[in-house]
Amino acid sequence: MIRREQTNYAKARLFKGKALLVFGPRQVGKTTFVQNLIADLNKKTLSLNGDESDVIVLFENPNVTKLKSIIGDNEILVIDEAQRITNIGIVLKIIVDQIKSVQVIATGSSSFELANKLNEPLTGRKYEMYLFPLAFSEMVAHNGLLEEKRALENRLIYGNYPEIITNPIEAKEHIKLIANSYLYKDLFLLEQISKPVLLQKIVKALALQVGSEVNYSELSKLILIDNKTIEKYIDLLEKAFVVFKLPALSNNIRNEIKKGRKIYFYDNGIINAVTGNFNPLAQRTDIGSLWENHIISERIKHLNIQQSESNSFFWRTTQQQEIDYIEKNADQILACEIKWKPKTKYKIPVTFLVNYENVTSKLVSPENYEAFLLE
Repeated sequence: MIRREQTNYAKARLFKGKALLVFGPRQVGKTTFVQNLIADLNKKTLSLNGDESDVIVLFENPNVTKLKSIIGDNEILVIDEAQRITNIGIVLKIIVDQIKSVQVIATGSSSFELANKLNEPLTGRKYEMYLFPLAFSEMVAHNGLLEEKRALENRLIYGNYPEIITNPIEAKEHIKLIANSYLYKDLFLLEQISKPVLLQKIVKALALQVGSEVNYSELSKLILIDNKTIEKYIDLLEKAFVVFKLPALSNNIRNEIKKGRKIYFYDNGIINAVTGNFNPLAQRTDIGSLWENHIISERIKHLNIQQSESNSFFWRTTQQQEIDYIEKNADQILACEIKWKPKTKYKIPVTFLVNYENVTSKLVSPENYEAFLLE
């Protein structure tokens, strides 16, 4: 069993009079996380799954009496895939407010549905946390640093989903199954997704240009759909934890790109599954973008685990001066160049140094990446 670093954070928030909400992609281990979280509490627990039709019906027209009869004498109520339950916000509000002896834990694989149903009913009544594919720090704690560094090629190709890590022999088959069957499950249930084939085309197009600035107009021409549909589908992919956006940092310098965005995947295995490329690194022409996606997604996971208030960006000028990754925390700036095979020491563009203060620079390569992902 690989221990998740957020276990202590979650455990410290149980039985504090609030619901605990655990968001994250499907197949990332949310159910296992919750089971381990409560395993040694010696509390009677009722576990339900929102994917099951009779569970959805069970919570229709909720009221205190009905919910008490559902919960019985259980002290913990766990609802997996809670976004599938129509009145989930009201259900959780009633439990938190009027059945105070019960700790409710809800997991959700799509933040858009669950968050929209929860924001108003659960204001001030919830703790939220996000669980992503296994982080480098978690794997180092489990395997040791040397063993994890030896597994780098596997991580770049097959990613860090728990099932991939624990069953590496069938990694290719399982990551394809995750990418094709589970990843979009919540999205396909939405009325907004009228053409699933288009969604898959967009995902593949994004996977083929990881590390490059994404232009919605160019994507719309490539896939033959309008800009608004592109923007809507990418927004939904982000809310379903398939991708995340890195905006451009801008201090209103005249030649800075101000409205650009790069889009990365939370897991490298998904990139390779949707492009159908599982070739070894020695045969890859896209190793630079794979490395960049891996490092940035791992850093984002690390910041999430640490509950960091840092914000992440990239930077570019119209003259093609560029910084791959920027982290801003209060008035401190960390500027990173991410290279698979660095040729020289990294120097920050003078334009950036002239216009930004308190800048620390770092070159992140296979030779030193562990420090960046563990600090």
